[in-house]
Amino acid sequence: MAELFCNGGAMRGGNLHHNVSSHTFLGSVRTAPNYRFFAVRDEFPGLLLTETCGASIAGELYDVPMENIRTDFLPEEPVELELSVIELADGRSVMAVVLRPGLVDSLSAELTEITDLGGWRAYRGLPDPDETVSAGA
Repeated sequence: MAELFCNGGAMRGGNLHHNVSSHTFLGSVRTAPNYRFFAVRDEFPGLLLTETCGASIAGELYDVPMENIRTDFLPEEPVELELSVIELADGRSVMAVVLRPGLVDSLSAELTEITDLGGWRAYRGLPDPDETVSAGA
């Protein structure tokens, strides 16, 4: 099993959530404040490690077998993204799909920096499921 950080469509309520929904949800988490965050063609997010101007980005953590990451999760990911290891705010290292290094320059016309918003849901104006559950309790 691998801890997989999701920060876009694979999160609860997203169009790719079916790829992780049958696996154990470990909770809402944030990255260490070392990442820039982009909307790629306004279609999907891209996380990028940076030495400066980084922020902590919101996401969800799932416990997913490596085989399922290979067979179910990665085939639906855009070619601009790749599997990597990232650092969470609590210092843990986990798997995540990130923007391929070097693409910021070649895709600059297709990228919108959304780092300051802190997450894909904030950018999309989508409700946080954790807050929705709390408000309904």
